Amino acid sequence: MQNTVLIIDDEKKICSLLARIIELEGFKVFQANTGKEGLKILAAQDVYVVISDVKLPDINGVELVKEIKKIKPYAEVINLTAFGTIQDGVMAMRNGAFDYITKGDDNDKIIPLVYKAMDKAKLQFRVSELENKVARKYDFSAILGQSKAIKEAISLSEKVSGTDTTVLLLGETGTGKEVFAQAIHYESLRKTKPFVAVNCSGFNHELLESELFGHKVGAFTGAIRDKKGLLEEANEGTIFLDEIGEMNLDLQAKLLRVLENQTFIKVGDTQTSKVNVRIIAATNRDLKTEAESGKFRLDLYYRLSVFSIELPPLSQRKSDIILIAKHYLKEFANKVNKPLLTMDDDFSDLLLKHNWKGNIRELKNVIERVVILADGNSITANLLPYEFHVAEIASEGDMMKLETVEKQHIDKILKYTGGNKTETARLLGIGLTTLYRKIENKD
Repeated sequence: MQNTVLIIDDEKKICSLLARIIELEGFKVFQANTGKEGLKILAAQDVYVVISDVKLPDINGVELVKEIKKIKPYAEVINLTAFGTIQDGVMAMRNGAFDYITKGDDNDKIIPLVYKAMDKAKLQFRVSELENKVARKYDFSAILGQSKAIKEAISLSEKVSGTDTTVLLLGETGTGKEVFAQAIHYESLRKTKPFVAVNCSGFNHELLESELFGHKVGAFTGAIRDKKGLLEEANEGTIFLDEIGEMNLDLQAKLLRVLENQTFIKVGDTQTSKVNVRIIAATNRDLKTEAESGKFRLDLYYRLSVFSIELPPLSQRKSDIILIAKHYLKEFANKVNKPLLTMDDDFSDLLLKHNWKGNIRELKNVIERVVILADGNSITANLLPYEFHVAEIASEGDMMKLETVEKQHIDKILKYTGGNKTETARLLGIGLTTLYRKIENKD
């Protein structure tokens, strides 16, 4: 990142002199004599600090600050003027100027100011780059799949992302609802603001209310200080309410108020708090049926489902299974420093035949396990958990083979973990007690 400065001044001698002084400090300097010329240079070059005269032939330098910020939001602007006024100084700072100084007073000030402005601009540039990197990680291009079903879901999400409309994501467990929620957020005008995710099934009623809305000191036993809720944490951004169908009916009424007028009352408070937040909700339940039967508030359902998107399960996008599997093969192979792995035909066939009840989440977990177990460069069918072989074994009428496959699989995982039963149970996706029982039966 080169230290680059742009000087905009219609007095060419002053412009050249100032450029020479700054160049002696090791900065690269561009020069312009009009605002229009300066903006052209700014758009074409990596400029971090702009020094602009207030009196320019085509535009007021104070107003020019806003135009500079539109092109390079991270750039810092120092306004110079022959006749400084408090009004201009205030307006320059409001427009985003780093400083406003009078010519004649700038001899000792300008170089230290340029250094300070440069440090701030470069920090802002790095933050901007990081934000863009995060946005790219979570945008719609990160969603894997070429099937018609997933493309339709992405298309709908892209259309609604640029609005502030409430979105309800529907679909089976593991279909990627949080991934879609993040993509909608990072493609929206709120992308530089917080994205806060909360799983409504992870808290009991009282705790969820406190987490969402916050509480005042003394609201309940243990409330020793005021607590900001997740809605306030997500202010000006997006809050993602996963498993919304698990929310208590009383709490649903409070959420409805947020949707209607962006206000709520903290636990133990009497004053109304206000937020500016977009809500994206998700569920694997049939909310409409539950609302009609009184298990979910009908008015809340209608507010949440202004724009509903059904995310397809893997059973409706079989053509994407191998594509997704290959993606995770590469990701996990890199993670554990293994060479690029390939899937043999038998392995691929079993992936396509499997009933993916856990959808993408289940597929991702399976691929992580087989990468850990793989010894060579090829992923083979015998590395898959025993349940993948059930249909094949059952069709042969020999259930002893199922037991054998299960034993071999447990042995291989135990060998990999060095006998660590807790880690083995995690990799197998079973409880520790279940693992001990299977080991005892095996022996």
